[in-house]
Amino acid sequence: MLKRSFYPLFLLAIAYLLFSSHDAKTIIAGIAIFLIGMVFMEDGFKLFSGGMLEKVLEKSTKTVPKAIGTGFLATAIVQSSSLLTIIVISFLSAELISLSGAIGVIFGSNIGTTTTAWIVSTFGVKIKIAHYAMPMLIFGVIFRFNKNKTYQGLGNVLVGLGFVFLGIGYMKEGFEAMKAGLDLAQFAMDGYLGVLVYILIGAVATVVIQSSSATMALIITALATGQIEYVNALSLAIGANIGTTVTAIIGSLSSNANGKRLAVAHFIFNMVTGFIAIVFLYQLADLVDILSFELGIADEDYAMKLALFHTIFNIIGVLAVSPFTGKLVVFLKGLFKEVQKRISRAKYLDDVVIEMPESALAALEKEVIHLYDNATEVLAHAISLHRHSFLGQDNILKVVKNSNSKIDINISEFYKTKIKDLYGDIVHYATLSQDKMDEEQMRKVYYLKVASKDIVEAVKDVEELQRNINFYIKGKNEIIKNEYNVLREKIAKTLDRIDNIRNKYDDIEVLTQIELLKEEIKELDIIENGKIDELIRNDSIDSKMATSLINDSSFAYDISKRLIEVAVTLWIKDREIKVLIGEKS
Repeated sequence: MLKRSFYPLFLLAIAYLLFSSHDAKTIIAGIAIFLIGMVFMEDGFKLFSGGMLEKVLEKSTKTVPKAIGTGFLATAIVQSSSLLTIIVISFLSAELISLSGAIGVIFGSNIGTTTTAWIVSTFGVKIKIAHYAMPMLIFGVIFRFNKNKTYQGLGNVLVGLGFVFLGIGYMKEGFEAMKAGLDLAQFAMDGYLGVLVYILIGAVATVVIQSSSATMALIITALATGQIEYVNALSLAIGANIGTTVTAIIGSLSSNANGKRLAVAHFIFNMVTGFIAIVFLYQLADLVDILSFELGIADEDYAMKLALFHTIFNIIGVLAVSPFTGKLVVFLKGLFKEVQKRISRAKYLDDVVIEMPESALAALEKEVIHLYDNATEVLAHAISLHRHSFLGQDNILKVVKNSNSKIDINISEFYKTKIKDLYGDIVHYATLSQDKMDEEQMRKVYYLKVASKDIVEAVKDVEELQRNINFYIKGKNEIIKNEYNVLREKIAKTLDRIDNIRNKYDDIEVLTQIELLKEEIKELDIIENGKIDELIRNDSIDSKMATSLINDSSFAYDISKRLIEVAVTLWIKDREIKVLIGEKS
């Protein structure tokens, strides 16, 4: 409600500034162009990296120091902490990284965002940066029309950089023109009162602009043109850091528990960092002077000194807060509890996950495994077994023969309550997630949808089988009872072998296990192997038993075959081995 009422007032204020001052209009246009550039760069890196950023994040966040380093490098390269935050939240939702690793990435990204200040202070205020914007925009637009996504991504990055440079040029031009009519430096304030006032201004500016990078670019250009004093610029930089946490908190209100946890971690980090910077402001300014001398930064180059200050106090913040990451994780998990989703609905899929192809794929795979686990419960009960009784056992046939008590389960009801909705969620999310995927990723999604369908079909098939199993294992004919026990054994053995396969990490070993399993279930084809002819000739079973056994053997074979195909999709990663086995196409 507050946001809706504030927005019209904000638009009116902008309109007033645009029509009342040409210089203000130039500065505001510069900010707008700068922000457009950041959006283009973010979109460009999504396409250009081809999922590489996601893969790096997944593999480089095992420890907090690694996560911090990864967060720094990733943000420094892509120049977008918001993109990184989206990826991290989606990875958390898909359980690809731990909460401590995600927090480490956020800490590192705070240092990474300071590279924007270095770019602006090094190039933006010292050369005619707008001249370099035009070639970037031209080549960027050309690349964007290429059909190759890598070139399209590179085009977006170049267009983004062009707009960023152009925006900086406009901001600099506006402040230089404003200097002739209005000197903002005359409002400079000394002492800690001035520090607090300018921190507030910096925070408010970041909340309004919704980008700490744009705020820093604005501060540096104002400082370089003499519109603000150096000490006040330091306070504005601290305020920009604090203001970005407000943006994160607002953005997390509609997010899941993981988004809220990261937003609060970000808030705590920036508040601690800001507090340290405020208390030791003048000591840090002296440290900047010393380091500037060592780095060859001129005494009067306040823009680069500001960039150095921005980096130093963020590094100090990381050093101060990161040792307490473990305790922070415990606090955040207690603060925001995960809503326990019903077993019949998706556990890993949400709107955040869909945004990132790599995390969407990982989440879909986990969800299909979730569906498989739900299905194995009903498959075991349908053949009058409990999973814990036969999984990992050497003599499964013995377990089967000793377990002839009927397990009362309504498969139709089970399907409706624990399978159908979950299957629907998987198909729904799989379809939506494909919008941002390349051809290879879409192929993987296709196989995951096929695997889900196979699981559902196996559950439907076992319903047909259940009735006769319950009837014949209680009957007096030992021959037909033994034959149905063999059907139960083959299904149980298939579930057991797949359970063993899913815990192995060697694709060749998995391949061997699957080929052996394929050979074993061929025994279920009682017409092909002549078993049914033998039973009929020996008058071991009557014609009704024979037709039931033929049909039920076919059901058992189809169930086992479907489950093996699911195992190939879920637990063999090597594409060539999948083709060798005969993955569905």
